[in-house]
Amino acid sequence: MLYYIASTLVQFFGPFRLLQSYTVLITIALFAGFFLTVRLLPKTYRFLPKDRGREFTLNAEAAVGKPTGAGVVFISMFVIVALLFTPVNLTHIAILALTWITMLTGFLDDRSVVSWGEYLKGALDLAISVGASLLLLHFYFHWNVAYWLPFTSVAVAVHPAVFVAVSSIVLWVSVNTTNCTDGVDGLSGTLVLLALFSLGILFYFVLGNSRVSQYLLVPHMADGAQWAVITFALSGILMGYLWHNAYPSKVLMGDAGSRALGFFIGVCVIVSGNPFLLLMTSGMILVNGGTGLLKVALLRFFNIKILHSIRFPLHDHMRKNRSWSPTQVLIKFMIMQILITLAVFGVFFKIR
Repeated sequence: MLYYIASTLVQFFGPFRLLQSYTVLITIALFAGFFLTVRLLPKTYRFLPKDRGREFTLNAEAAVGKPTGAGVVFISMFVIVALLFTPVNLTHIAILALTWITMLTGFLDDRSVVSWGEYLKGALDLAISVGASLLLLHFYFHWNVAYWLPFTSVAVAVHPAVFVAVSSIVLWVSVNTTNCTDGVDGLSGTLVLLALFSLGILFYFVLGNSRVSQYLLVPHMADGAQWAVITFALSGILMGYLWHNAYPSKVLMGDAGSRALGFFIGVCVIVSGNPFLLLMTSGMILVNGGTGLLKVALLRFFNIKILHSIRFPLHDHMRKNRSWSPTQVLIKFMIMQILITLAVFGVFFKIR
């Protein structure tokens, strides 16, 4: 919004042209999101539901009674900040709306006396994932999709049905693994923050830069800078949340936050044109939560037992079996995610 207002007012006051710079918009959106969240989030604690403790979660009693579902606050603020500072198009608005809807499904479960259950939540996630995939196929890719893949510089044309299937899986996995990672103060938020930073840098400096993308033999994203503004806006807001969620936490994001964050990461991976980038952005999230989902699915539906000696999510195993403190889990998982990001980035962009 400010971008378009500045284009009208710049003729009257020259400095307004700064608001047409994506670098300036990224900086303002990040700082505005951070300070607004730090300031306003505590004022909402009394309106939020109280945590009842997660079933099968280690030391769940430590979270009981804390305000939860804070995602309803910071995701709503994210939508407002993104609309304010980003020159959005119809696709951006639709994705922001779906991110908010994903948050709402999680928040309604957070405040429900009786949990909605795994199957209902999984079905809702799948419906939103398929809907988002169809929306991106029509409005963003215009039914003409080509993936740029690791180890090759040739873009591969993708059939619309394949795109919808792959995108739906990426979104569903991203939503649920991010949700599973939310169990240690600051862990899910920090890993998502690293993912957002890597995506923002990727959109602005690599895919969104015609010279850099040409040099690295990857497709150029004409709207990469716009996605970068939105991504860094959420980064600032998430940092504001982590200001209050750092161990020992005063507030929890709940399903409202974790599911929406996972959905937005998945969308960013899809619009990048390379679904394998989920490994770069969310490697530790996939290992931490995804392996547990696979273990449960194989046991429940196929009676196949794997990794029976390892507790999942993996952060619970490290705390119970390795005696790691919450701070050790956070720092060590963060270090491993940074290493994964750097390794995958180097492989994907230089070995082509």
